[in-house]
Amino acid sequence: MGQIKAPVGANTKKTIVGRGYGSKGRACGRGNNGQNARSGGGVRPGFEGGQMPLYRRVARRGFSNYPFKEEYQVVSLDAVSKVFEDGDVVTLDSLKDKCLVKGTDVKAKVLANGELTKKVIFEGLKISAAAVEKIKAAGGEIR
Repeated sequence: MGQIKAPVGANTKKTIVGRGYGSKGRACGRGNNGQNARSGGGVRPGFEGGQMPLYRRVARRGFSNYPFKEEYQVVSLDAVSKVFEDGDVVTLDSLKDKCLVKGTDVKAKVLANGELTKKVIFEGLKISAAAVEKIKAAGGEIR
């Protein structure tokens, strides 16, 4: 622990202004004059000098379903047949354990890419219609 050091440039000194010519003296880095040089000066966020601001120019009508969008990670039957054995139960947790699905708050969907050669049981997963046919043909189950 005693050998750990912060990378170069991570710790910088605070800039002291308005304390003579050795520091940022005189105008203190604010330029010579003008609105931004004065105390309390500046414009509010989004102000564009009197031009109609962007947040008022852009139309915001209608409904967006984006906050409720559900994204699924894709798992192919090829990958399932490589990793699982006959009689294994395939759940979201078992897919995470075998590193076929990554992340904490994720959902998975099984697609019919490749062939399934083993009799496995699928529980609590979304499965495409073509994958259902292949699973049944291989002798697997879907619960």
